[in-house]
Amino acid sequence: MKGLEKKTLYKCLILTGILLMLITPVFMYFSHDVEVLNKQYPHLKVQKDNSLEITIKPGKPNSWARLENISSFGKWAIVISEDWGFYSHKGVDVEQMKVALTEMVEDSRFRGASTITQQMVKNVFLSGYPTIWRKFHEIILAQKVEDRLSKKKILEIYLNCIEYGPGIYGIKAASRHYFQKDPSSLTPRESAFIAMLLPSPKVYYVSFKKRKLTKFATKRIEAILRKMKMAKILTPEEYETELRQRFFWEKFETPIEVAPSDEALSDEVIPEETPTEEVPAPEPTETPELELQEI
Repeated sequence: MKGLEKKTLYKCLILTGILLMLITPVFMYFSHDVEVLNKQYPHLKVQKDNSLEITIKPGKPNSWARLENISSFGKWAIVISEDWGFYSHKGVDVEQMKVALTEMVEDSRFRGASTITQQMVKNVFLSGYPTIWRKFHEIILAQKVEDRLSKKKILEIYLNCIEYGPGIYGIKAASRHYFQKDPSSLTPRESAFIAMLLPSPKVYYVSFKKRKLTKFATKRIEAILRKMKMAKILTPEEYETELRQRFFWEKFETPIEVAPSDEALSDEVIPEETPTEEVPAPEPTETPELELQEI
């Protein structure tokens, strides 16, 4: 009799597990009304510990920068460095996820492989420490967001909600903090600096704090500018000019050197201050079909 009870319990547990596996994705999909973002805005409130509280409500916040009021360089530097395939995927970049999983298994290197859509979902709708369930939730909601919002809207929300440094949220705040200007006036190199911060803004803030770019920051900025040239956002002449520019707050101990050749630049350099769990994404091997008219 006891053996029969154990078998019954075992079957119940299996059925319960299967039921949860079927119900959970449905629950995650309907857990948030993402369409509200078509008419309302995320309002940001920075807490004393520099964490962020987001409330979605009517009315455009004063800190908000519309996409058309952001320099094209600022938009493209971030899109190209954070999510090269933004305009070709539907919320999840399957190929990048495969690469990330392969690196994790073969080289014990971890990177999130999150798309811009996934990052927007995580920042606006989800919270708490990263877990496999939250990642799954993020992936499901990202696909729902892609169905209900335009790419333009997704990108605008993303740029206005992500962190760019300790307590610095939104591209308008970042532009004013680092360069004392509105995002509409960002230059290519300034845009590349802001894009460089995004993987770990609190960590990479050290370059601005010390008023001197780390070796990693220098190489990342150059690599992002190179990607902009590859994507024809910059002409070869503009690219060469931007390599030789300097920020007004940079300190100089030695004369400005000629920028290294393209072959010498690498996105795979890991600085001492880089968190061990995050590695910059590999550079695309082909020029994407960028929808320039979109942004």
